[in-house]
Amino acid sequence: MASPQQERHVIFRRYLDAVGLHGMAGAEAAGLHGTEWYALSLISLDGALTSGELAARTGLTTGATTRLIDRLERAGYVRRAADPADRRKVVVEPVPDAFARIDEVVAPGRRRIADVLARYSPEQLDLLFDYFAHAAPAYREATEEIRRHRRG
Repeated sequence: MASPQQERHVIFRRYLDAVGLHGMAGAEAAGLHGTEWYALSLISLDGALTSGELAARTGLTTGATTRLIDRLERAGYVRRAADPADRRKVVVEPVPDAFARIDEVVAPGRRRIADVLARYSPEQLDLLFDYFAHAAPAYREATEEIRRHRRG
């Protein structure tokens, strides 16, 4: 019989797998690759990014990032613009209203998760969102650690 800790580990792994699978399904439904999907998420959350920032955050080479931006631009999600702070730089910014297509793709997931979150009290939601706020940077740091190890 599995210990409570082992059971929690399995539950957590299944959760992470489901989140990853949902991301892959969303990318596929939008006609995008996983990295393109992630790049769009970064741009939608953080606004305009330089290609260098996008490369660093996605873990892609500069050449691969240029091709990614080309694909997103052709698909109508982003456009290149001059950086207002330094006209020699180019930023990648979201195209207004282009993300409505993404909203349609993720609507079923948002609806289902809203139903799950509705089960919790405000105090429990505070705890859950505290976890999310601390877990996201921990996973980003772990991602960078994996990348550094792989490069080295």
